[in-house]
Amino acid sequence: MLDAPMIDPHELRNAFGCLPTGVTVVSMLDEAGKPTGVTVGSFTSLSMSPALCLFSLGKQQASARLFKEGTPFVVNVLSTDLEGLAWQFAKPLEDKCAGAELTESLVQAPRLKDAIAHFACHAYTIHDGGDHIIVVGEILDFDHKEGDALIFYRGQMQTSAPL
Repeated sequence: MLDAPMIDPHELRNAFGCLPTGVTVVSMLDEAGKPTGVTVGSFTSLSMSPALCLFSLGKQQASARLFKEGTPFVVNVLSTDLEGLAWQFAKPLEDKCAGAELTESLVQAPRLKDAIAHFACHAYTIHDGGDHIIVVGEILDFDHKEGDALIFYRGQMQTSAPL
């Protein structure tokens, strides 16, 4: 067996940054029933039958402790005009939802009114992923509308895919 080379985490992050990712906010309720959320760039589809999606979240993120099997949450796909919300939900704020327009969802979790797509889920399974957790969500409801998705590329928010 070959010895694994030393990996520079900064350079690894730069390498991962070569692939544009969509920007989402995963919204849920905290332990006190107050709306909260976290910006996530690792959201992807997983299965059509059953309808599953997944995202990963750093274990050091305050929101990571909120996810248990069965936890309701909504994945909100952000449009290019919602960059401010992406940065707001990425910060460790007391009230991450301040100023955000929230509406109800089919699950017991708020959704961002102006997102271009919503996926209302329950946590189906949660897996260990090194310094992250991997949350697999069972999609119970979804919707979408026209708009251009906000993307994250090479450490910056972008309003269009790089050419």
